[in-house]
Amino acid sequence: MSTIRFHQDLKVYQKSFENAQLIYELSKSFPKEELYSLTDQIRRSSRSVTANISEAWGKRKYEKSFIAKLTDSEGEARET
Repeated sequence: MSTIRFHQDLKVYQKSFENAQLIYELSKSFPKEELYSLTDQIRRSSRSVTANISEAWGKRKYEKSFIAKLTDSEGEARET
């Protein structure tokens, strides 16, 4: 088992990043009239999952902050 030194080493971060890229590619086929509503919202929320995991990693010394950021990440995943 390798040592986790950076948030990019986390499997959950890697998977969320891959999913955000996939969602971006898939959303290119959405109707153009949805570009500024549904498409934009799905893209932003999928990127927020990864961003919140990164922020949680930075706050891991503070358990409540760490949990709060992971909870935010879960919420963004559900929104997506």
